[in-house]
Parts: sequence; C-alpha cells; structure tokens
Amino acid sequence: MAPARRGPDGVTAGRAHDRYLVLPHAEAGMTVGLFGGSFNPPHPGHLLVAEIALKRLGLDQIWWMVTPGNPLKSRAELLPLAERITLSEELARDPRIKVTAFEERLNTSYTARTLSHVVARNRKVRFVWIMGADSLKTFHRWQKWREIAATVPIAVIDRPGATLSFLSSPAARALSFARIDENAARSLPYRKPPAWTFIHGPRSALSSTALRSGRRVDADNPSCVAAAGLLKD
Repeated sequence: MAPARRGPDGVTAGRAHDRYLVLPHAEAGMTVGLFGGSFNPPHPGHLLVAEIALKRLGLDQIWWMVTPGNPLKSRAELLPLAERITLSEELARDPRIKVTAFEERLNTSYTARTLSHVVARNRKVRFVWIMGADSLKTFHRWQKWREIAATVPIAVIDRPGATLSFLSSPAARALSFARIDENAARSLPYRKPPAWTFIHGPRSALSSTALRSGRRVDADNPSCVAAAGLLKD
C-alpha cells in the first residue's frame, strides 16, 4: 500500500495533523491578529490582507485560522480541511503567520465561541480580529456579533467593491462610535473593545469563489500583482 501523501510539516491527505488542532503559542505581551476563514481555497488576496494587518497594526503574529466551515455559506464545494491547511501553508510563508485549525477540535464554526476560548487561555496576549471589508458588510448576520465586537478590537481591511457601502453596513453604523482613525491603527491592539478601524491599502481582485468557478484573473491587474506577496515593509 502506498504511503499517505503528506504536505508541509505533517499534513496528511484527508486529515489534519494534531499540531494544527491546538492553539498556536504566543508569549505574554504579544499582539496577535486572528484571521479566520474557510480559505476555500486560500489565495494571494488572503495573504495580502494578512500582510497589511501585520504591517499597519504592528503585530507580532497572525493566526491564520482555517475553519471547519462558514455557517453562512454552503459546504457543497468545501475542500477537505487538511487540503485547505496544506494550501495555506504553501501560500503563507512568513514565519509570523501561524496556520491553525484548532476550531475543528473545539467543534465550532462560530467566532464568538472561538474568541471566548482563545482569550480565556491567553489573558496576557493582546488580540485583534482581522476581517476583509466584504465581511463587514454581513457582520450583523454573524451569531452574537455584538459580543464579538465587545471581546476584541477589530481591524477591517479594504477589499474590492464599494468601500462606502461597506462602511454604511448595519454593523458599521451600529459601531460608528467605536471607530478609530486608521492613522492610529497601531494603537488598536491596546485599546479596550469595542474598538475598530478601517484600513485602506492595496486591494486584490482575487476571490475563492472565482477560483472555484475557474474564472480567469488578470495577472496584469495591479491589484493582483500587489497580492502576489509583493507588499513591502
């Protein structure tokens, strides 16, 4: 019998290695961005969001959280968790980015429960929730979204689309009192929630939906070039 195919650091085809199912390690005093998604598949646009967050927020780490699935999306086309972990590891090479799938063992796809678990076990680490602006548009539909906003600060990274429509979303309006200027973004990890900021920067037209459907992405598009890991410090 042929041996099981293995990916980076022990990801075996069909299942996630145990090391991905536990919380990554962070030292007391660190600032850590929590970047969750189905990553189905992960692509350079996701990496661009992580790179922008690392740079603009001055983070020590990003936890790239590959979720079991998004409760608001169909699982019909969802790649196996182990495959999404492998693809994420191949894409996110920065040692500050820690690919993890601990929510699988936690047995939840809901951010509110995840944050409660993470914060309770890392009292001396300062966390920031990272999301793309497209997620802000539907944030009010997330389970216990107000509790999420009251648990950790939130950084919203601009994505292609109508930026003004993202900022006029129900959640953005409800939390307008807690928004800080993006010029103060480095202070966000140290602020008491609710606190959030909207960060502008290079944007990528790539999307997991387009990749799954096989739609062509223009490699000459500047936003796609920026997403190819070319964001400089």
